[in-house]
Amino acid sequence: MDAIIGTYECKVDAKGRVLLPAPLKKQLASSLQNGFVLKRSVFQPCLELYPMEEWDLMMKKINKLNRFVKKNNDFIRRFTAGVKVVEIDALGRLLVPKDLVVFASIDKDVVFSSAVNIVEIWDKDLYEKSIDGADVDFADLAEEVMGNLNDDDNGIS
Repeated sequence: MDAIIGTYECKVDAKGRVLLPAPLKKQLASSLQNGFVLKRSVFQPCLELYPMEEWDLMMKKINKLNRFVKKNNDFIRRFTAGVKVVEIDALGRLLVPKDLVVFASIDKDVVFSSAVNIVEIWDKDLYEKSIDGADVDFADLAEEVMGNLNDDDNGIS
């Protein structure tokens, strides 16, 4: 799957339904028939929407863990807690289950934010706080995470 691109603001209705923005729906078109997995984020108070093929790749990695190691078993349980298989309905809406709405503190406005091969779903206020109020200066973070890469394929590094 190609990288998903963009950040989109949407409204959520009282039933937890969100209309996918047309540009995002177009990018996810090849995944619509296979469905998606929606889960809690490990690091942030948001949700992660995995196209099923991306979820299957993640599960292949996780299935390599030895379940007779307690930490691995604990990780698997927590990583998959609250996981739901979801679909986009005929009107282009995603129904976010109530327990996940509560986890992500989703109120009325949400942000769909691309995260390479998945989409994060945030309450708008929490998203803005996470972008604006990061504990780490982004320039320092970028240098630490990306500064040692030197693949010379595209001239960036």
